Amino acid sequence: MRSPIQFSTAKNYFFGFATSGAILLCGLFYFNAKSEDTDPPETGGHVEFVTAEKIQLKEFNPNGLSENEWKNLGFSERQVATILKYKNIVGGEFSSKEQLKKCYAISETKFSELEPYILLPEKSSNSYINSTGKRSYNAYNNYKGYQKKELRIPGKFNPDHFTAADFAKMGFTENQANSILRYKNYLGGSFISKEKFKDCFIISEENYRKMEPYLLLPDKTPENFSTKNNFRTNAPEKAKITYQNFDPNTTDLEGWKKLGFSEKQAQVIINYRDRNLKGSFKTLEDIERCFVISEEKFEEMKPFIMLNPENFRANSQPKNTSSYSSSPKNENTPEIKTDFSKIDLNQITYKQLLEFGFDEKSAGMMLGYRKKLGGFVNKQQIVDTYDIDRELAQELVITAKLDDSKVAKYTLVDAPEDWLKTHPYFKYSADKIIYYRISYPDEKKIWKFIKVKPEYEARMKLYLK
Repeated sequence: MRSPIQFSTAKNYFFGFATSGAILLCGLFYFNAKSEDTDPPETGGHVEFVTAEKIQLKEFNPNGLSENEWKNLGFSERQVATILKYKNIVGGEFSSKEQLKKCYAISETKFSELEPYILLPEKSSNSYINSTGKRSYNAYNNYKGYQKKELRIPGKFNPDHFTAADFAKMGFTENQANSILRYKNYLGGSFISKEKFKDCFIISEENYRKMEPYLLLPDKTPENFSTKNNFRTNAPEKAKITYQNFDPNTTDLEGWKKLGFSEKQAQVIINYRDRNLKGSFKTLEDIERCFVISEEKFEEMKPFIMLNPENFRANSQPKNTSSYSSSPKNENTPEIKTDFSKIDLNQITYKQLLEFGFDEKSAGMMLGYRKKLGGFVNKQQIVDTYDIDRELAQELVITAKLDDSKVAKYTLVDAPEDWLKTHPYFKYSADKIIYYRISYPDEKKIWKFIKVKPEYEARMKLYLK
């Protein structure tokens, strides 16, 4: 027979376990009910997906969305800003789903969620229906310079009345629009004719053909129009100058400036006299051939030019560093003024750049940049060279020609590793290109993997086959 003490102990254990079990079950029921009534927390990395689940998706054209409408699709304010900036980069409108997908602000998961509702073609084609219901042409696949957009011509127009913003609306980049206006200023404030408008190096043959029927300009340039005068003559030349007799062989920098030339023009005249003509002008024709002296300016100065033969010998002494040819074997070779209209910008020399008017630093920067690139493939690269006189570079590219036929070009698959790692346009993506092409020797896949911005891709393609 059990003792009363043992029975009491067993009874206490039983009630203890029963009480603990009841408390545990109540706790479980409480926390389950709490979790059902509470929304899942939003974390920084998943905000856009949680938000997107709460909206009712319907078909939309991304080209017609406002900032708020992008936000309603589940994107943050910062993501929306990135998407709209990317939209401007590719020409102001998305041309395909493929292009929209490249925007790094849109994750693959988010794009997959939105894709069925996007009213765009799968891939870029020649044209598609834009947000206004009109046919819009692909502005992404064509480039000239760093980026070429399909033109949107508003109808008949006079380019003389266009601002930089007007040219940008037409499809040119901001830099291109500004360059076109600078070219107009070089012509004297007007494009003069369709011929002169066509000569602007920013405007490709293809784009000119599209604009030509709409241009409100004369077809031909007037016979009395002097391009040389408008390109080279600055404001000081237009001012009234009181001339006195002068000997161009003894006139220094300040003397040429008093005659109405800018400091750079004056230096070019002196360089031409000392280097090309070995120290002296011997005939009026020598002076007339200097390209910074316009025909009009020469006619103004001509009655006052005094060529004193006594100064020929004094100024013709050989100079070790100033003459183009100081070697005795070349002394009998006649030296003529450089005709820059026949000079290839990929072959122009340091001395020729100095002759044109560049200082030593600018000339060195231009040739150094050309060497790194392996040659220029468009004239805008020259104008954009770091730390040079842009106005003088603009004059040079208008005057000279550019032959890029000898510039080395490769594919991403066969480009030499050293070339990729040193070329200014490729060196930052070189390691990725080299890595991916080992496993995927396909150019389209390599572009997909390296994920460069459209403007960088456009520059790289200038040097690709």
